[in-house]
Amino acid sequence: MTENILELKDLSVCYHSMDGPVWAVDHVDLKLGVGENLGLVGESGCGKTTIIKSIMQLLPRNSETHGEVLYKGDNLLKYSNAEIRKIRWNKISMVAQSAMNALDPVYRVGNQIVEAIREHRDMSKDEAWKQAERLFALVGVGKERLHDYPHQFSGGMRQRAVIAMALALSPDIIIADEPTTALDVIVQAQILNKIRELQREINNSMILVTHDISVVAETCDKIAVMYAGKIVEYGDVIEVFERPYHPYTMGLKNAFADVKGEQFELISIAGHPPNLLNPPEGCRFADRCPFATDLCREEAPESVEVADGHMVACHHIDRVEEIRTDALKSETWVKV
Repeated sequence: MTENILELKDLSVCYHSMDGPVWAVDHVDLKLGVGENLGLVGESGCGKTTIIKSIMQLLPRNSETHGEVLYKGDNLLKYSNAEIRKIRWNKISMVAQSAMNALDPVYRVGNQIVEAIREHRDMSKDEAWKQAERLFALVGVGKERLHDYPHQFSGGMRQRAVIAMALALSPDIIIADEPTTALDVIVQAQILNKIRELQREINNSMILVTHDISVVAETCDKIAVMYAGKIVEYGDVIEVFERPYHPYTMGLKNAFADVKGEQFELISIAGHPPNLLNPPEGCRFADRCPFATDLCREEAPESVEVADGHMVACHHIDRVEEIRTDALKSETWVKV
């Protein structure tokens, strides 16, 4: 069995708004093994970014967190600001969604990497600069570009620079938040290939946050499918893709091309996620699910294990073969 380097236990996060409490993350359990890639997928607003911000302790002041975020057995939620700063970047680093916003536009890229290194390591400026050169070589960017400003980089190069910064201190865990957003398809493929190469070389762990299930298919070992603050399906990537049990997972597969390199009709999921100010009593996907029954609308399903390590929260696991067949038909999803 793979040793877990990170574990979320019964994690819940509430935002206190003017209209009332919003439980953006609701009783989530997740595990990340050493050297493992975990894909966290779902639509915008389902709670993915809230989860990673709770791990990094970067939530806003109007938030309230319950449960545990265990890094090597220690609960990070109990750390002081000074203690968590020693963890950030050093042990757990992050590749931000917008590379342009992650880099300071008025400083040369090399100086920003050097500053991050020297903040956590006892190194001279020359030593840190040499480390920055090695990092740029690692991500396939010439060392002379360290003297450039962020605006002189293309989108793909900025993303590579941000990955280099995330690797600067050889962290145990990298959190990549939509690392290929706004990049064209060719550059996306280059970035994903580079991420896979680095994983093999460094053997650290990664959480890849994305709305694109095909990216997870190419990059990750495990997948957690999130909807409206809850994990609805979790397991080995191949197992979940080949034998999905939750209708939402099936819907996500239908909405993205090239999950298995095959040509098929793209089918969208009608509707939108529920308002978490007043979430439904039953399954949160019920209003958009073509297979929902009265039971789904009245009672929230418990997460059960359907295969080794494959967890699903659905009332109709016994009908899965019928549901998988019907889920492939566009007319199934036209009107719920």
